[in-house]
Amino acid sequence: MGIIEKMRLDGKKGFVTGGARGIGKCTATAFAEAGADVAIVDIDLETAEKTAAEIAEATGRKVIAIKCDVTKESDVQAMVDEVVRQLGGLDFCHANAGICINEPAETMTYEQWKKNIDVNLNSVFLTDTIAGRYMLANGGGSIINTASMSAHIVNVPQPQCAYNASKAGVIQLTKSLAIEWAKRGVRVNSLSPGYIGTDLTLSSPTLQPLIAQWNAMAPMGRLGMPEELQAVCVYLAGDAAGFTTGSDFIVDGAFTCF
Repeated sequence: MGIIEKMRLDGKKGFVTGGARGIGKCTATAFAEAGADVAIVDIDLETAEKTAAEIAEATGRKVIAIKCDVTKESDVQAMVDEVVRQLGGLDFCHANAGICINEPAETMTYEQWKKNIDVNLNSVFLTDTIAGRYMLANGGGSIINTASMSAHIVNVPQPQCAYNASKAGVIQLTKSLAIEWAKRGVRVNSLSPGYIGTDLTLSSPTLQPLIAQWNAMAPMGRLGMPEELQAVCVYLAGDAAGFTTGSDFIVDGAFTCF
């Protein structure tokens, strides 16, 4: 079997949290284009359904939408059960849901801190362990967690201590689970994007004014595009990455190199 065939995901089943838009929508599209059936998991069911229909029409794959609050254990368990029921199994997942609260540490409330940690880190623990239990009992699988270049650097000028801390936690959780499950057929890796030009970033009244400054600091002089994350995720989800676990893939245009 050649490398192109090894990169295919034909017959595989998976889900993407935060899949209704942005990076999650883009990776879900790539999984379906590579031959997988995919569940679009999001708290915004209406947008998730539109995304699922769009991807299904474009790829001919089975793509479903499931509403889920990834910070609630019962929701995540019900979501995984529904993915297995509707798609017929679970071979990979992309734990991608996340938020960023830009607030100086001295004025950040504890509630803001907890919300950021809950969505960005605690939800990844819930997603990984609940999906992981199924995979461990059913022949293995691949888990991809969205971390960030913010796990490696402190972003400027925007203040985001909670986001940075949560994403650093995602990488260490990824490594810990990879070690625990290495001999049991479940691989766990993380993706650390740099500044990515999603619709949300490009239209955000808070972030849009910062883009010129980020680009001036960036070695490549531009934002990344969501499509530039697709190949890494397709690789990690499939059999070509059989010896890849516990790794963090930084896709940031060399932003963290200095």
